[in-house]
Amino acid sequence: MIRTALNNLLIRLHLRRDPSQIWEPPTLLDHLLSSPLQYLFSRIYHALLVLRGRPFHPPRNKPTIRVVCLSDTHNLTLPSEAVPSGDLLIHCGDLTVDGTVAEIQRQVDWLRALGGEKGFRHRVVIGGNHDVWFDEAVRGKGQGMEREVNLAGVEYLRDRMVRLEFSGGRWLNVYGWGALPWCGEGFALQYERDRHPWEGRIPDETDILVTHTPPRHHRDLGLGCDGLLEEVWRVKPKLHVFGHVHAGWGKEAVYYDECQRAYESLMAKPTRGFLRDLIPGARWIEAFNILRYGLSSILWKWIMLGPGTNNGGLMVNAALTYRNTGRLGNPVTVVDL
Repeated sequence: MIRTALNNLLIRLHLRRDPSQIWEPPTLLDHLLSSPLQYLFSRIYHALLVLRGRPFHPPRNKPTIRVVCLSDTHNLTLPSEAVPSGDLLIHCGDLTVDGTVAEIQRQVDWLRALGGEKGFRHRVVIGGNHDVWFDEAVRGKGQGMEREVNLAGVEYLRDRMVRLEFSGGRWLNVYGWGALPWCGEGFALQYERDRHPWEGRIPDETDILVTHTPPRHHRDLGLGCDGLLEEVWRVKPKLHVFGHVHAGWGKEAVYYDECQRAYESLMAKPTRGFLRDLIPGARWIEAFNILRYGLSSILWKWIMLGPGTNNGGLMVNAALTYRNTGRLGNPVTVVDL
């Protein structure tokens, strides 16, 4: 009883996260009480990524392709001046709240108008769990759900790839699908976590991968999909854009190497609490490998290869809604390819 009362007090003081609020980030105290080792080496891993520099640079002898990434607008729109100009506009799903035809149409019309104002040559859209109309299995009837959405001017992707042409003779293969792990009754495009549909699904030649769910352990608060992560390791797209977990907003370099594998292995291990984390074991080996492989990669790059030699990829959580506030607050993410 005393322990419960203390924990409730810490929650009221915002020193701990309410266990029911899994879409909000854990506090520092949460991290320390669940696994200080995982928390410490997560910070070390991301510091190592910064020291490695940019994961890639646009080609010098060809025009740059500017990709503007959006997700989780939930019926809201940004003014034109808040959206950077670019060549490719991507929306990673959850355009709406209830997923009705009217809601989706308003969002598509907004994206179409941005294309004309901002010079986008292509606009790619996928569905999210809130975009019910895109999923016939849960669409139902009423609220005009039997009507069609006018998708002219946008490329809606549902488990398919499209090859897009840009200036200077450049092409990008973009694969998209909004499927995601189960998160509640009445939502769209869901699958059971232990029966994911990703294995062998994404085409090998994919340059840009667009999903609604994050892969596990990357900008996801631990809510991403393990199956998607393994498929991403197989394909290794240059850019993977997603959303869904609002509080995971941001960019993260990926290299698909021993350092990343050690990081993901450590983060996948069950938490053991503050005291048990201090006892040496297998997780200490993974932590050591993060440091060993990370420092080796930095030394090899800067001593042997020099600046601009990275050949990695980038993961982007493009959610625009700030946490669970219901308002747009995260900046638009831009990537130059």
